[in-house]
Amino acid sequence: MHPLLGSAADSVMRLAMTDAAIELNRPENFFNREISWLAFNQRVLHQALDPRTPLLERLKFMGIFSNNLDEYFMVRVASLLQQIEAGVSKRSPDGLTPAEQLEQIRACLGPLVEQQHSHFYRELRPLLAETGIHLLNYNDLNRTQQRYLDQYFAAQIFPVLTPLAVDPAHPFPHISNLSLNLAVLIQDDSVGEEQFARIKVPNILPRFIELPAKTRRRSQQPIVWMGVPIEQVIAHNLSTLFPGMSVIDWFVFRVTRDADLDVKEDEADDLLLAIEQELRKRRLGAGSVVRLEIEAGSPASILEILMNGMDLDPQDVYALPGLLSLEDLMSLTSLPLPELKDQPWTQVVPKRLRRVQMPVGEDLQRSKPSEESEDIFTVIRQRDLLMHHPYDSFAASVEQFVAQAATDPHVLAIKMTLYRTSGDSPIVQSLMQAAEHGKQVLALVELKARFDEENNITWARRLEKAGVHVVYGLVGLKIHTKVVLVVRQERNQIRRYVHIGTGNYNSKAARIYTDLGLLSCREDLGADISELFNYLTGFSKQRDYRKLLIAPVSLREQMIGLIDREIQHAIAGRPAAIRAKMNSLVDPKIILKLYEASQAGVEIDLIVRGVCCLRPGVPGLSDRIRVISIIGRFLEHSRIFSFHNNGQEEFFIGSADWMTRNLDRRVEAITPIEDEAIAAELRAILDISLADDRLAWDLLPSGEYQLRQPVDPETPHSSQQQFMNRAATTR
Repeated sequence: MHPLLGSAADSVMRLAMTDAAIELNRPENFFNREISWLAFNQRVLHQALDPRTPLLERLKFMGIFSNNLDEYFMVRVASLLQQIEAGVSKRSPDGLTPAEQLEQIRACLGPLVEQQHSHFYRELRPLLAETGIHLLNYNDLNRTQQRYLDQYFAAQIFPVLTPLAVDPAHPFPHISNLSLNLAVLIQDDSVGEEQFARIKVPNILPRFIELPAKTRRRSQQPIVWMGVPIEQVIAHNLSTLFPGMSVIDWFVFRVTRDADLDVKEDEADDLLLAIEQELRKRRLGAGSVVRLEIEAGSPASILEILMNGMDLDPQDVYALPGLLSLEDLMSLTSLPLPELKDQPWTQVVPKRLRRVQMPVGEDLQRSKPSEESEDIFTVIRQRDLLMHHPYDSFAASVEQFVAQAATDPHVLAIKMTLYRTSGDSPIVQSLMQAAEHGKQVLALVELKARFDEENNITWARRLEKAGVHVVYGLVGLKIHTKVVLVVRQERNQIRRYVHIGTGNYNSKAARIYTDLGLLSCREDLGADISELFNYLTGFSKQRDYRKLLIAPVSLREQMIGLIDREIQHAIAGRPAAIRAKMNSLVDPKIILKLYEASQAGVEIDLIVRGVCCLRPGVPGLSDRIRVISIIGRFLEHSRIFSFHNNGQEEFFIGSADWMTRNLDRRVEAITPIEDEAIAAELRAILDISLADDRLAWDLLPSGEYQLRQPVDPETPHSSQQQFMNRAATTR
């Protein structure tokens, strides 16, 4: 067993719950994790329902909602179904068995999905038509348009279709994950017998077939785009697929399968090979079916064939009105209609970096340098630097840091963790360039980053070919921390430069995720990160770090210790407060400790974007705890932890949420902030976020989320808009 695993178990053993925590550890004091996630996705859907959101952005959020649900079924629902099949009856912290959780999920999902589809057809589709975007049904077209689509079918679609019959000679075919399909009832007129066939809609073709301008209807309003779902084009040409047969009826259906990798790491001689084998199973859709979506009104005979063929429970069938797979609507957001989208945002180069040469290819909003250019290492030596993405430029800071390290003749080594990135990332290119320049380059790649495994394998092999030393994670743990170490020879000494972030080293994600990053050359941080890399790549059993809070070694204990310190301040009558921002709050021990703190008199404000299992505002339990969630054009992803400490406020940033998996089963790094100017900036970020009355939702004791109403509807306080304004004017 890797030493980190042993230390995690030891940490849990040392954290025996206090009597107060045991008293508070009641099911009614926790929200269910799965239902809380559905509440998060409902807030995402609200962005599609909100008329204040630009029209094409509403369509985007409609697609995000559907994408989120796909992953939810592939992982979370699939896990519950596995537990039920295995006879697991262990209850969640809120007191529910896996079967009871699944029952609640089904009860919540029906109205939610119905609301999504109803809103698309009643609100968004007519609004799209008013702006010249017409998504039509085949039956609504005139003969000229239908003739064009029939010709398109014959030339482009027919050659790639493979109808599969189901009868005693042809067993029920395998239905691949997330594929769109047609269930077809046909009849042999010579014998009068009905038969069933399945046709897979090819995903190599556009979901919506655009009609050329010459076939579009004449209208007083300009037509920007007009198209028809591909499945309808196929359906109205079924006779060409079944000559000599009568097509009785057809319905569209879609299948979701368990897609979580099952890698037996302890038994795998080669982790890379084991994950590749599991990925092949995922591509083949080898996981069990966990959801069947089908058009409403499908006859019982078709449902019975599908359920029997895929061994499905009727409760796992979702009959939906109209189009399936609404995430495909996101393709329409690429239409050149800027007036229907958010105003474009160009990331700003932080003031201190504007003298640094910027060869990293991105069009950046920055003034021309008025002083002689300098390298980024000189800037970092002057003082620590905080970046707030996507308001601050990722290209001009993080990518520039790695790019200059790759070519700087004084840099000896670069070490980096990579959880999610893109193969065309400038960072990947810089690491390969550094290796070609003879530098020691280490990339610690996490192969188990869910749904990015295949991508990570591809570019990790490219790194290896370029001479980068690649380490593929650890058995039993995910490497989730976001750190870079650059070792540089300067005169007669070695100096270490570091980046510690809250988000992935991904250029595309840095444009839409809000994250924080610290650039520093403080010796204590450099030494800690050096030892962390030794911990991850060798046989070091390092437990004590100078500054960093490391999971699963000591992060849990240290966070609980910081909360305990606030409790002691409150008991002594001193001011005590905790403010924190994260993606999810799930860990029962942290939640119980926060309840203790509230009861002791600590004021607690939490910004939790997604899942929150803590029940705030309950008299006598959590009446001093307030929780908000911010959902906007950017995905809130940064983690900040602030402890008042009797006026000597301490700030921390890093990669970990307050979730059991982050504290016990992942390698995470949290860094303290010791620069007063950066601490002031983090304080401002929390202040602005907590004052949001445009994008913020208050979590009520009942578990419902209530959207805040602006004090002044004419000038709502959007935290994300304010951060854009601040970056453009003050950074």
